[in-house]
Formats: sequence, C-alpha cells, structure tokens
Amino acid sequence: QVELVESGGGSVQAGDSLRLSCVYSGRTFSTSAMGWFRQPPGKEREFVAGITWTDSKYYADSVKDRFTIFRDNAKKMVYLQMNSLNPEDTAIYYCARGIGARPRTRYEYEYWGPGAQVTVSS
Repeated sequence: QVELVESGGGSVQAGDSLRLSCVYSGRTFSTSAMGWFRQPPGKEREFVAGITWTDSKYYADSVKDRFTIFRDNAKKMVYLQMNSLNPEDTAIYYCARGIGARPRTRYEYEYWGPGAQVTVSS
C-alpha cells in the first residue's frame, strides 16, 4: 500500500550538485522516519542520510557537510540535496521508510522506492 518513487537523478561532473526527490503515497508519512540509501556498482546498499518524524537529521560520514536531507510533510515528499559531488558518489539512490524512531541500517527500513541513477564523472 505504501509506494515511493525517486526522481531527479542524472549524469553530472565532479563538483556539481543534484537534488533528489521522493514522493510518498500511503499512510503515516508524517510520523515515520525516512532515509536515503545508495548502492554503488558491485557494492552493497549503504546508508546515506536519515530524518526522523521530528525533523532530526543524521548522515553517513562520507556525505557529511555535503548532503542535506529534508522533508515536506504537506506534500509527503523527502529530498536529498547533494553538493560537491564526487565520482565516488556514483550509485543508484533509494528512498525508504523506516521502522523505528532513528533507523540507520537497511534492516530498519521496510518500504523502498525503485531507485534513481546518479552518475558523477571526473
């Protein structure tokens, strides 16, 4: 019943910025933690950023001071602003709804979008 769809991905050069969007359909968005994950080629899915329903934000060390997560409860959307992109940021990016208050691992998320490709060239 819950669906998420990412948008805003694409191909950019190192140093550029992108903003990913995720639209949510279903119940309990405003009282759920949301997060962004990414999966580089040949690697496991990894945590990128999370935001609680009280608007507390937390990030992976690799994206701190470069990425910003925020949400719009009226629109049921969550965003990921990505600045100073590096080739190492190349991955499929997923938005997801968390299970607990401050989920960080992929095992603490239960609904996932289909993903959006982000490619950063040198």
